[in-house]
Amino acid sequence: MLVVQKYGGTSVETTEKILKIAEKIAQDYDRGDKIVVVVSAMGKTTNYLINLLDQVNPNANSREYDMIASTGEQISIALMASALSRYGKKSVSLTGFQAGIDTDSTYSRAALKRVYRGKLMSLIDDGIIPVVAGFQGISPSGDITTLGRGGSDTTAVAVAYGIGADLCEIYTDVDGVYAADPRYVDKPKKIDKISYDEMIEMAAHGAKVLHLRSVELARRYHVKLVVKHAHMKSEGTIIEEVGRLEEPLVRSLTVDEGIVKIVIEDVPDIPGIAAKTFKQLSDGHVSLDMIVQSMHRDGKNDIAFTVSKEEFKDALEAVNHVKEEIKAGNIHSDDTMAKISIVGVNIIGSSEIVYNMFDAIASIGVNIDMISTSNSRISCVIKREKLREVAKVVSKRFGLEE
Repeated sequence: MLVVQKYGGTSVETTEKILKIAEKIAQDYDRGDKIVVVVSAMGKTTNYLINLLDQVNPNANSREYDMIASTGEQISIALMASALSRYGKKSVSLTGFQAGIDTDSTYSRAALKRVYRGKLMSLIDDGIIPVVAGFQGISPSGDITTLGRGGSDTTAVAVAYGIGADLCEIYTDVDGVYAADPRYVDKPKKIDKISYDEMIEMAAHGAKVLHLRSVELARRYHVKLVVKHAHMKSEGTIIEEVGRLEEPLVRSLTVDEGIVKIVIEDVPDIPGIAAKTFKQLSDGHVSLDMIVQSMHRDGKNDIAFTVSKEEFKDALEAVNHVKEEIKAGNIHSDDTMAKISIVGVNIIGSSEIVYNMFDAIASIGVNIDMISTSNSRISCVIKREKLREVAKVVSKRFGLEE
Protein backbone atom coordinates (compact mmCIF):
# COMPACT_ATOMS: atom_id res chain seq x y z
CA MET A 1 0.00 0.00 0.00
CA LEU A 2 0.91 3.66 -0.35
CA VAL A 3 0.67 4.96 3.22
CA VAL A 4 1.17 8.28 4.98
CA GLN A 5 2.31 7.84 8.58
CA LYS A 6 2.12 10.84 10.90
CA TYR A 7 3.88 10.94 14.27
CA GLY A 8 2.99 13.54 16.90
CA GLY A 9 5.21 15.48 19.25
CA THR A 10 4.99 13.08 22.19
CA SER A 11 5.87 10.19 19.86
CA VAL A 12 9.15 11.83 18.80
CA GLU A 13 10.03 13.75 21.96
CA THR A 14 13.38 11.95 22.47
CA THR A 15 16.03 10.55 20.16
CA GLU A 16 15.36 7.11 21.64
CA LYS A 17 11.72 7.31 20.54
CA ILE A 18 12.73 8.59 17.11
CA LEU A 19 15.05 5.59 16.65
CA LYS A 20 12.31 3.20 17.77
CA ILE A 21 9.83 4.69 15.30
CA ALA A 22 12.43 4.67 12.51
CA GLU A 23 12.93 0.95 13.13
CA LYS A 24 9.16 0.38 12.86
CA ILE A 25 8.93 2.40 9.62
CA ALA A 26 11.84 0.40 8.18
CA GLN A 27 10.00 -2.84 9.02
CA ASP A 28 6.81 -1.56 7.36
CA TYR A 29 8.84 -0.63 4.28
CA ASP A 30 10.42 -4.09 4.15
CA ARG A 31 6.91 -5.62 4.16
CA GLY A 32 6.24 -3.82 0.90
CA ASP A 33 4.53 -0.56 1.87
CA LYS A 34 5.51 2.67 0.15
CA ILE A 35 5.66 5.27 2.91
CA VAL A 36 5.64 9.03 3.38
CA VAL A 37 6.32 10.15 6.95
CA VAL A 38 4.96 13.38 8.48
CA VAL A 39 6.30 14.48 11.87
CA SER A 40 5.59 17.16 14.44
CA ALA A 41 8.14 19.03 16.54
CA MET A 42 9.71 17.09 19.41
CA GLY A 43 7.68 17.23 22.64
CA LYS A 44 7.33 20.79 23.92
CA THR A 45 9.73 22.30 21.38
CA THR A 46 7.12 24.60 19.81
CA ASN A 47 6.11 25.95 23.24
CA TYR A 48 9.79 26.62 23.99
CA LEU A 49 10.25 28.49 20.71
CA ILE A 50 7.16 30.64 21.24
CA ASN A 51 8.31 31.42 24.77
CA LEU A 52 11.61 32.68 23.35
CA LEU A 53 9.71 34.95 20.97
CA ASP A 54 7.55 36.27 23.82
CA GLN A 55 10.67 37.10 25.83
CA VAL A 56 11.99 39.20 22.98
CA ASN A 57 8.69 40.78 21.99
CA PRO A 58 5.27 39.69 23.36
CA ASN A 59 3.66 41.60 20.47
CA ALA A 60 5.78 40.18 17.67
CA ASN A 61 3.94 40.01 14.35
CA SER A 62 2.43 36.80 12.99
CA ARG A 63 5.00 36.45 10.24
CA GLU A 64 7.82 36.13 12.77
CA TYR A 65 5.66 33.78 14.87
CA ASP A 66 5.40 31.42 11.90
CA MET A 67 9.09 31.79 11.11
CA ILE A 68 10.18 30.61 14.56
CA ALA A 69 7.33 28.15 15.23
CA SER A 70 8.01 26.22 12.03
CA THR A 71 11.62 25.43 12.95
CA GLY A 72 10.73 22.73 15.49
CA GLU A 73 9.51 20.41 12.73
CA GLN A 74 12.73 20.91 10.78
CA ILE A 75 14.69 19.44 13.69
CA SER A 76 12.36 16.42 13.77
CA ILE A 77 12.50 15.69 10.04
CA ALA A 78 16.30 15.83 9.93
CA LEU A 79 16.57 13.47 12.89
CA MET A 80 13.95 11.06 11.52
CA ALA A 81 15.49 10.91 8.04
CA SER A 82 18.91 10.31 9.61
CA ALA A 83 17.49 7.58 11.86
CA LEU A 84 15.96 5.83 8.85
CA SER A 85 19.32 5.97 7.10
CA ARG A 86 20.85 4.27 10.15
CA TYR A 87 18.44 1.38 9.55
CA GLY A 88 19.54 1.09 5.94
CA LYS A 89 16.71 3.02 4.28
CA LYS A 90 17.16 5.84 1.81
CA SER A 91 15.36 8.86 3.23
CA VAL A 92 15.26 12.62 2.74
CA SER A 93 13.79 15.36 4.94
CA LEU A 94 11.54 17.98 3.35
CA THR A 95 10.16 21.26 4.65
CA GLY A 96 6.60 22.17 3.68
CA PHE A 97 7.96 24.27 0.82
CA GLN A 98 10.22 21.48 -0.45
CA ALA A 99 7.34 18.98 -0.28
CA GLY A 100 5.15 21.27 -2.40
CA ILE A 101 2.60 22.31 0.23
CA ASP A 102 0.96 25.60 -0.80
CA THR A 103 -1.18 27.71 1.54
CA ASP A 104 -2.86 31.10 1.52
CA SER A 105 -1.21 34.14 3.14
CA THR A 106 -2.85 33.88 6.58
CA TYR A 107 -0.10 33.59 9.16
CA SER A 108 -0.50 31.17 12.11
CA ARG A 109 -3.82 29.77 10.77
CA ALA A 110 -3.06 29.30 7.07
CA ALA A 111 -5.46 27.40 4.80
CA LEU A 112 -4.07 24.68 2.55
CA LYS A 113 -4.42 25.34 -1.18
CA ARG A 114 -2.59 22.50 -2.89
CA VAL A 115 -0.08 19.68 -2.42
CA TYR A 116 2.06 19.07 -5.50
CA ARG A 117 2.56 15.33 -5.93
CA GLY A 118 5.51 15.43 -8.32
CA LYS A 119 8.36 15.79 -5.82
CA LEU A 120 7.01 13.23 -3.36
CA MET A 121 6.10 10.63 -5.98
CA SER A 122 9.47 11.00 -7.66
CA LEU A 123 11.22 10.20 -4.36
CA ILE A 124 8.88 7.29 -3.63
CA ASP A 125 9.46 5.81 -7.08
CA ASP A 126 13.21 5.98 -6.43
CA GLY A 127 12.78 3.91 -3.25
CA ILE A 128 13.28 6.89 -0.93
CA ILE A 129 11.17 7.54 2.18
CA PRO A 130 10.26 11.26 2.30
CA VAL A 131 10.00 12.75 5.79
CA VAL A 132 7.80 15.86 5.61
CA ALA A 133 7.57 18.66 8.17
CA GLY A 134 4.05 18.89 9.51
CA PHE A 135 2.26 22.12 10.48
CA GLN A 136 3.82 24.29 7.76
CA GLY A 137 3.56 25.39 4.15
CA ILE A 138 4.52 28.22 1.84
CA SER A 139 2.44 31.30 0.93
CA PRO A 140 2.06 32.76 -2.60
CA SER A 141 4.67 35.39 -1.67
CA GLY A 142 7.16 32.73 -0.55
CA ASP A 143 6.76 33.19 3.22
CA ILE A 144 6.63 30.27 5.64
CA THR A 145 3.13 29.81 7.08
CA THR A 146 1.82 27.52 9.80
CA LEU A 147 -1.54 25.77 9.97
CA GLY A 148 -2.38 26.30 13.64
CA ARG A 149 -1.57 24.11 16.63
CA GLY A 150 -2.22 20.47 15.79
CA GLY A 151 -1.74 21.24 12.12
CA SER A 152 0.54 18.26 11.46
CA ASP A 153 -2.57 16.04 11.32
CA THR A 154 -3.90 18.29 8.58
CA THR A 155 -0.59 18.13 6.73
CA ALA A 156 -0.72 14.32 6.81
CA VAL A 157 -4.26 14.17 5.40
CA ALA A 158 -3.44 16.74 2.72
CA VAL A 159 -0.35 14.79 1.67
CA ALA A 160 -2.36 11.54 1.65
CA TYR A 161 -4.93 13.12 -0.66
CA GLY A 162 -2.28 14.81 -2.80
CA ILE A 163 -0.39 11.59 -3.57
CA GLY A 164 -3.48 9.35 -3.65
CA ALA A 165 -2.46 7.27 -0.60
CA ASP A 166 -4.46 4.19 0.33
CA LEU A 167 -4.35 5.05 4.03
CA CYS A 168 -3.36 7.83 6.42
CA GLU A 169 -2.17 6.52 9.80
CA ILE A 170 -2.08 8.97 12.70
CA TYR A 171 0.29 7.71 15.40
CA THR A 172 -0.07 9.21 18.85
CA ASP A 173 0.26 8.31 22.54
CA VAL A 174 -3.12 6.54 22.75
CA ASP A 175 -4.21 3.32 21.02
CA GLY A 176 -7.30 4.79 19.39
CA VAL A 177 -10.31 7.01 19.95
CA TYR A 178 -12.12 6.57 23.26
CA ALA A 179 -15.69 7.34 24.26
CA ALA A 180 -14.40 9.89 26.79
CA ASP A 181 -11.17 11.44 27.97
CA PRO A 182 -9.64 9.15 30.64
CA ARG A 183 -8.50 12.24 32.54
CA TYR A 184 -12.15 12.90 33.33
CA VAL A 185 -13.85 9.50 33.12
CA ASP A 186 -12.62 6.21 34.60
CA LYS A 187 -12.10 3.42 32.04
CA PRO A 188 -13.91 4.86 29.00
CA LYS A 189 -14.79 2.48 26.17
CA LYS A 190 -12.54 2.30 23.11
CA ILE A 191 -14.23 2.92 19.74
CA ASP A 192 -13.13 0.57 16.95
CA LYS A 193 -14.77 2.45 14.07
CA ILE A 194 -16.32 5.90 13.87
CA SER A 195 -17.74 8.08 11.10
CA TYR A 196 -16.17 11.28 9.83
CA ASP A 197 -19.16 13.29 11.08
CA GLU A 198 -18.93 11.91 14.61
CA MET A 199 -15.18 12.47 14.72
CA ILE A 200 -15.62 16.03 13.47
CA GLU A 201 -18.06 16.75 16.29
CA MET A 202 -15.68 15.22 18.81
CA ALA A 203 -12.68 17.18 17.52
CA ALA A 204 -14.65 20.43 17.37
CA HIS A 205 -15.81 20.12 20.95
CA GLY A 206 -12.79 19.13 22.94
CA ALA A 207 -11.38 15.75 21.84
CA LYS A 208 -7.62 16.25 21.32
CA VAL A 209 -6.82 13.00 19.51
CA LEU A 210 -7.22 14.55 16.03
CA HIS A 211 -7.05 18.08 14.66
CA LEU A 212 -10.50 19.23 13.51
CA ARG A 213 -9.34 20.46 10.11
CA SER A 214 -7.68 17.13 9.38
CA VAL A 215 -10.95 15.22 9.81
CA GLU A 216 -12.90 17.77 7.76
CA LEU A 217 -10.32 17.43 4.99
CA ALA A 218 -10.42 13.62 5.20
CA ARG A 219 -14.21 13.61 4.89
CA ARG A 220 -14.19 16.02 1.95
CA TYR A 221 -11.66 13.98 -0.03
CA HIS A 222 -12.52 10.49 1.31
CA VAL A 223 -9.15 9.87 2.95
CA LYS A 224 -9.29 6.80 5.19
CA LEU A 225 -7.80 7.50 8.63
CA VAL A 226 -6.58 5.19 11.37
CA VAL A 227 -5.51 6.39 14.84
CA LYS A 228 -2.91 4.11 16.46
CA HIS A 229 -0.43 4.07 19.34
CA ALA A 230 3.07 5.02 18.22
CA HIS A 231 4.89 2.57 20.49
CA MET A 232 2.40 -0.28 21.00
CA LYS A 233 0.78 -2.72 18.60
CA SER A 234 -2.96 -2.07 18.29
CA GLU A 235 -5.72 -2.11 15.71
CA GLY A 236 -6.50 1.49 16.60
CA THR A 237 -9.66 3.29 15.51
CA ILE A 238 -10.76 3.55 11.89
CA ILE A 239 -12.34 6.82 10.76
CA GLU A 240 -14.24 6.54 7.49
CA GLU A 241 -17.70 6.93 5.99
CA VAL A 242 -20.08 4.46 7.60
CA GLY A 243 -23.69 3.56 6.90
CA ARG A 244 -26.32 5.80 8.41
CA LEU A 245 -28.04 4.51 11.53
CA GLU A 246 -31.60 5.46 12.35
CA GLU A 247 -31.54 4.48 16.02
CA PRO A 248 -30.41 7.39 18.25
CA LEU A 249 -27.14 6.48 19.95
CA VAL A 250 -24.69 8.37 22.19
CA ARG A 251 -21.17 7.34 21.18
CA SER A 252 -18.86 9.64 23.10
CA LEU A 253 -18.40 12.49 25.53
CA THR A 254 -15.98 15.38 25.03
CA VAL A 255 -14.83 18.20 27.27
CA ASP A 256 -13.18 21.51 26.48
CA GLU A 257 -11.63 23.65 29.20
CA GLY A 258 -10.03 26.04 26.72
CA ILE A 259 -12.98 28.35 26.03
CA VAL A 260 -13.89 31.93 26.92
CA LYS A 261 -17.40 33.34 26.88
CA ILE A 262 -17.85 36.87 25.46
CA VAL A 263 -21.10 38.83 25.94
CA ILE A 264 -22.04 41.97 23.99
CA GLU A 265 -24.82 43.75 25.89
CA ASP A 266 -27.66 45.91 24.56
CA VAL A 267 -27.21 45.23 20.86
CA PRO A 268 -29.90 47.07 18.84
CA ASP A 269 -32.49 44.62 17.49
CA ILE A 270 -32.43 45.74 13.87
CA PRO A 271 -31.52 43.90 10.64
CA GLY A 272 -27.82 43.74 9.78
CA ILE A 273 -26.39 44.30 13.26
CA ALA A 274 -25.38 40.67 13.82
CA ALA A 275 -23.83 40.59 10.35
CA LYS A 276 -21.71 43.68 11.12
CA THR A 277 -20.61 42.18 14.42
CA PHE A 278 -19.55 38.84 13.06
CA LYS A 279 -17.99 40.28 9.90
CA GLN A 280 -15.43 41.95 12.13
CA LEU A 281 -14.69 38.58 13.73
CA SER A 282 -14.53 36.95 10.30
CA ASP A 283 -12.06 39.55 9.05
CA GLY A 284 -9.89 38.70 12.07
CA HIS A 285 -10.07 34.98 11.19
CA VAL A 286 -11.57 34.21 14.61
CA SER A 287 -13.24 30.80 14.91
CA LEU A 288 -16.55 30.94 16.76
CA ASP A 289 -18.27 28.15 18.61
CA MET A 290 -21.57 28.58 20.46
CA ILE A 291 -23.67 31.68 19.73
CA VAL A 292 -26.73 32.65 21.77
CA GLN A 293 -28.95 35.73 21.43
CA SER A 294 -31.01 36.64 24.48
CA MET A 295 -34.71 37.49 24.51
CA HIS A 296 -35.73 40.81 23.01
CA ARG A 297 -36.22 43.68 25.50
CA ASP A 298 -36.71 47.39 24.81
CA GLY A 299 -35.53 46.95 21.24
CA LYS A 300 -32.19 45.47 22.32
CA ASN A 301 -30.63 42.02 22.77
CA ASP A 302 -27.52 40.54 24.33
CA ILE A 303 -25.34 38.38 22.09
CA ALA A 304 -23.10 35.79 23.73
CA PHE A 305 -20.60 33.49 22.05
CA THR A 306 -17.59 31.37 22.92
CA VAL A 307 -14.09 31.30 21.43
CA SER A 308 -10.92 29.40 22.22
CA LYS A 309 -8.50 30.91 24.72
CA GLU A 310 -5.93 31.15 21.93
CA GLU A 311 -8.23 33.40 19.89
CA PHE A 312 -9.75 35.35 22.78
CA LYS A 313 -7.44 38.36 22.39
CA ASP A 314 -8.26 38.69 18.68
CA ALA A 315 -11.98 38.21 19.35
CA LEU A 316 -12.09 40.86 22.08
CA GLU A 317 -10.21 43.32 19.88
CA ALA A 318 -12.68 42.70 17.05
CA VAL A 319 -15.85 43.24 19.12
CA ASN A 320 -14.40 46.32 20.82
CA HIS A 321 -13.63 47.70 17.38
CA VAL A 322 -17.21 47.25 16.18
CA LYS A 323 -18.89 48.25 19.47
CA GLU A 324 -19.34 51.92 18.63
CA GLU A 325 -20.42 51.20 15.08
CA ILE A 326 -23.32 49.01 16.20
CA LYS A 327 -24.04 51.23 19.25
CA ALA A 328 -23.86 48.30 21.68
CA GLY A 329 -23.47 48.44 25.45
CA ASN A 330 -20.77 46.87 27.61
CA ILE A 331 -18.67 43.88 26.64
CA HIS A 332 -17.96 41.19 29.22
CA SER A 333 -15.81 38.07 29.14
CA ASP A 334 -15.69 35.00 31.38
CA ASP A 335 -12.76 32.57 31.33
CA THR A 336 -14.08 30.35 34.13
CA MET A 337 -16.30 28.27 31.85
CA ALA A 338 -15.92 24.86 30.21
CA LYS A 339 -17.91 22.90 27.65
CA ILE A 340 -19.15 19.34 27.86
CA SER A 341 -20.72 17.58 24.86
CA ILE A 342 -22.23 14.25 23.97
CA VAL A 343 -21.76 13.05 20.37
CA GLY A 344 -23.51 10.31 18.45
CA VAL A 345 -26.19 9.43 15.92
CA ASN A 346 -29.53 11.29 15.61
CA ILE A 347 -29.14 12.64 19.13
CA ILE A 348 -31.31 15.72 18.84
CA GLY A 349 -34.12 13.61 17.40
CA SER A 350 -34.42 11.76 20.70
CA SER A 351 -36.21 13.67 23.48
CA GLU A 352 -35.09 10.90 25.86
CA ILE A 353 -31.42 11.62 25.18
CA VAL A 354 -31.97 15.36 25.54
CA TYR A 355 -33.78 14.82 28.85
CA ASN A 356 -31.10 12.48 30.20
CA MET A 357 -28.30 14.92 29.34
CA PHE A 358 -29.94 17.78 31.21
CA ASP A 359 -31.22 15.60 34.05
CA ALA A 360 -27.77 14.09 34.67
CA ILE A 361 -26.27 17.57 35.01
CA ALA A 362 -29.11 18.77 37.23
CA SER A 363 -28.81 15.70 39.46
CA ILE A 364 -25.60 17.08 40.97
CA GLY A 365 -26.88 20.65 41.24
CA VAL A 366 -24.92 22.18 38.35
CA ASN A 367 -26.38 25.06 36.35
CA ILE A 368 -26.15 25.17 32.53
CA ASP A 369 -25.03 28.55 31.18
CA MET A 370 -25.34 27.94 27.40
CA ILE A 371 -26.73 25.16 25.20
CA SER A 372 -25.94 24.31 21.59
CA THR A 373 -27.16 21.38 19.49
CA SER A 374 -26.79 19.68 16.13
CA ASN A 375 -28.25 16.45 14.81
CA SER A 376 -25.32 14.54 16.31
CA ARG A 377 -24.36 16.64 19.33
CA ILE A 378 -25.58 18.38 22.48
CA SER A 379 -23.15 20.83 24.12
CA CYS A 380 -23.52 22.60 27.47
CA VAL A 381 -21.38 25.36 28.91
CA ILE A 382 -20.91 25.06 32.68
CA LYS A 383 -18.54 26.32 35.34
CA ARG A 384 -15.12 24.73 34.85
CA GLU A 385 -14.84 23.81 38.54
CA LYS A 386 -17.76 21.39 38.10
CA LEU A 387 -16.49 19.77 34.90
CA ARG A 388 -15.11 16.53 36.35
CA GLU A 389 -18.23 15.86 38.38
CA VAL A 390 -20.44 16.47 35.35
CA ALA A 391 -18.27 14.32 33.05
CA LYS A 392 -18.53 11.37 35.42
CA VAL A 393 -22.30 11.57 35.89
CA VAL A 394 -23.01 12.08 32.16
CA SER A 395 -20.72 9.24 31.05
CA LYS A 396 -22.36 6.94 33.59
CA ARG A 397 -25.86 7.94 32.44
CA PHE A 398 -25.06 7.01 28.82
CA GLY A 399 -22.96 3.91 29.51
CA LEU A 400 -19.70 5.22 28.07
CA GLU A 401 -17.46 3.44 30.57
CA GLU A 402 -16.21 -0.15 30.47
